[in-house]
Amino acid sequence: MADLDTEQRGITQTMAARLWNSRWLLAAGVVAVVAVYALAGISAYVVLAALLLLFAAAILPAAGARQSTGSGAAIEATGLQRLSGEYLAAAVADPLIIFDRAATIVHANAAAFAAFGGIAPGMSLSLKFRAPEMQALLDGVLSGDVASDIVDYTEKLPVERAYRVSVSSVGHATDLYVLVFKDQSEARRIDRMRADFIANASHELRTPLASIAGFIETLRGPARNDAAARDQFLQIMQSQTGRMARLIDDLLSLSRLEMKPYLKPGTEVDLRQTVDSVIDSLGPLASENAVAIERRYADGPLHVPGDRDELFQVFENLLENACKYGQSGGRVVVSIAHSDAGSEPGIDVTIRDFGPGIPEEHIPRITERFYRVDVETSRTQKGTGLGLSIVKHILTRHNARLSIKSEVGNGAAFSVHLPAH
Repeated sequence: MADLDTEQRGITQTMAARLWNSRWLLAAGVVAVVAVYALAGISAYVVLAALLLLFAAAILPAAGARQSTGSGAAIEATGLQRLSGEYLAAAVADPLIIFDRAATIVHANAAAFAAFGGIAPGMSLSLKFRAPEMQALLDGVLSGDVASDIVDYTEKLPVERAYRVSVSSVGHATDLYVLVFKDQSEARRIDRMRADFIANASHELRTPLASIAGFIETLRGPARNDAAARDQFLQIMQSQTGRMARLIDDLLSLSRLEMKPYLKPGTEVDLRQTVDSVIDSLGPLASENAVAIERRYADGPLHVPGDRDELFQVFENLLENACKYGQSGGRVVVSIAHSDAGSEPGIDVTIRDFGPGIPEEHIPRITERFYRVDVETSRTQKGTGLGLSIVKHILTRHNARLSIKSEVGNGAAFSVHLPAH
């Protein structure tokens, strides 16, 4: 009854407000009706009807709006009544668990079953999640000390996953609570990669800088008047500055590749011409290392969609590595062949050396930034540790892939698989 009275008072107040807001329009209408009555001599009943219509016109919009609002609320309430907690939980992409005051699982959505497995209604959360941070989270919300809370939690099995876990009560006086697990694993992995990258880049730059600073100090001190030492130190300093310049160039190349992950369609590359250009440009390096480059190309056109400059960089990095690290084999074979393996045809470009080869345990990580099989040999050959990482990024842009086969003592083969169309 009280609710009805309150609703009636609200309607009355709304109608009064509407009349007040329309007071000048009503006044003008009343004056017009009275003037017509006085001048035209129309019936008093007609005047009364006209006045009633004026008042109704001012009030009805409010009633209509009230009815529209009420209808919207009724539709919303009806729609929500058709939704159960199970449906709402299923719509959440993250693992979600509903539990009661005894920390017993009431419901878990499909994402929770997939992430944790072995959970079922009636199971104790305290037994399922034994980590101290999870126990403290459950104790805090069940004791009433906090209405909601968030912790970081790591699930070790079957694979390690990092979660940001939030807990809160459901509604008022329902004695139900909800746990939501937000997967942070990919974000953590990217953060670690970023930190490792900065640390490695800083280390790679710090080493030549420290060397240059030491030689400058020596030249300004004990070797100030030593011409032989000055020439030797300046040569080393020039070598170290060249190393830093190469590292910065490779870092900029990686940055540019990451800023434009998609390849523009419509361009075509002649692999025969591109690989020939790479071999010609590295001719002096091959002669310096006493390496003979052999060419084995398939007949016919060898065209693939792509960016010529980027593919040139791929083959240049691979052939340069083969000449430097496989020089003991005395030769490098560059082959281009049609490939029918897989679901779509393509072309394979393989660069094979006959040097010491790569131990099997290093092959999965060899395209990582700054990863080196032999640090000293790499630095002696003026490597930055970024060449194969650049190759991988470029091939990803070309929807291509790199495969590596090697046997210790029998050299290594780097094959680039490019789609033909």
